This record gives sequence, C-alpha cells and structure tokens, in this order.
Amino acid sequence: MQKILLPIATLALFAQAAPLLAYSPAGEDIAYSVNDEAFEGYLVSASEDAQATVLIVHDWDGLDDYERQRADMLADKGYDVFAVDLYGTGNRPQGVEDKQAATRSLYEDRERMRALTLGGLAQAREQGAAEQTVIMGYCFGGAVALEIARSGEASDIAAYSSFHGGLTTPEGQSYSADTAPIFIAHGGADSSVSLDDVATLADELETAGTDYEVGIYSGAPHAFSVFGSDAYHESADQRSWATFNDWLEEVL
Repeated sequence: MQKILLPIATLALFAQAAPLLAYSPAGEDIAYSVNDEAFEGYLVSASEDAQATVLIVHDWDGLDDYERQRADMLADKGYDVFAVDLYGTGNRPQGVEDKQAATRSLYEDRERMRALTLGGLAQAREQGAAEQTVIMGYCFGGAVALEIARSGEASDIAAYSSFHGGLTTPEGQSYSADTAPIFIAHGGADSSVSLDDVATLADELETAGTDYEVGIYSGAPHAFSVFGSDAYHESADQRSWATFNDWLEEVL
C-alpha cells in the first residue's frame, strides 16, 4: 500500500465531513493530569464495540470544538475517540504570536511533546477506550503524530495520520519498517508545508520500508479541513475524509 494518489471521494461519506450546525458535543470533557500538570481532553465512545481508539492531537489553537466535532464523527463510524490536550487546562492561545509560542515550546522540547501525548493516550485507556489505537493530528497535531510514529514509544498502535501537518523529520530521527502504517493528507496549494516536503517524506518512508499512503488535494491550502475557516476547502476536506475512513477500514 505504498503509494501517492489523488483519491476519488465516496459520495456516501460526503455528508459526514460537513461542518456540524448548532454543534452540541456527544462526548464529555475529561480532566486528567500528566506529571502533576492539569489537562482537559475530550472523550466520546462508539455506540457499540469499538473497532479501535482514535487519539486526536489538536492544531495550534489547542483543543476546541473543531477536534470535538471530528471526534464525534469518528465515534459515529465505530471508534472510541480521545482528543488529547497538550497545552494544559485553560491554555487556549488566541493570537498568532501566542499560538506560535505554544507550539514552539513543544517543538523545542520533543521529549515533553511525546510525554504529554503518551499521557493522553494512557488517560484514554484508563477511561476504557479500546487498546488498539490510531494516532492522528491536524496541522501541529499532525507533526506530533509523526513524532510519536518515529519514536516507537507508544504501544498497540495500528496506524498514524497527519492532516495538513508538518512533515519534516528532525535530525537524528527516522522511520523504520516496524512503524505502523501512515496516512498523509496534504493540500496541493499549502504554502506552509511544501510539496518538496511531501516528496522528501515519501522518500524517507520508502527507504525505511514503512507502509504509507499520501493524498494530495489540488487547490487546497494549509488547514484545508478546518470548518468555517478562510482556509476551508470543501472538496479536499470531503475527499480526504472519505479516503481516511476507507484507509482505516483497511489497516485495522
């Protein structure tokens, strides 16, 4: 399944990728701690026996209703979902500079980035979420998902995914043939993460023997899947969401 493709969307899934009007969360916010620091995640369970757990890592805004909506959409597909908090309770930066500072602090301390992500995963499992897990993220969260993939520090991981996330591999890190399958959704018009970055990552994964799939969506800018934003690109969102759900069915 090592390929780069432009997938054709499945019409039956289009409605599930649309923004939810008058959104009311189906799950609940969960207070938890990692190394005595307070965090607040979001948990929603599948209505029946879950196929797996999906751990969602937020973008640079911090955990908000965007991740909650995505979590609810995945729960409707039969997954337990936990949206992890990497910033801390009450820390939801508003300005661009504050968002940059919040992500920079974790990019510069990747051990902490991994510890907080794994702490959220542990909390999901303590709450009864299914053991087998997919780790996915949006923008900053996509880079976090790939950080965990390279580290190999998480157990019982079935797959990783990044939507319009950072793709650069830090010096000294690498992927391996043992890394769980990876799905990358990328906007062809992304000015923050280039197509060269996509090609470099694909070459790294190919060389390592890692199972991967990359979807590139023409005309889609960075953050193309964020409902209601200036960057939202409906076609790319619908097509990538349909492909991602089909891909999950294959790898789980």
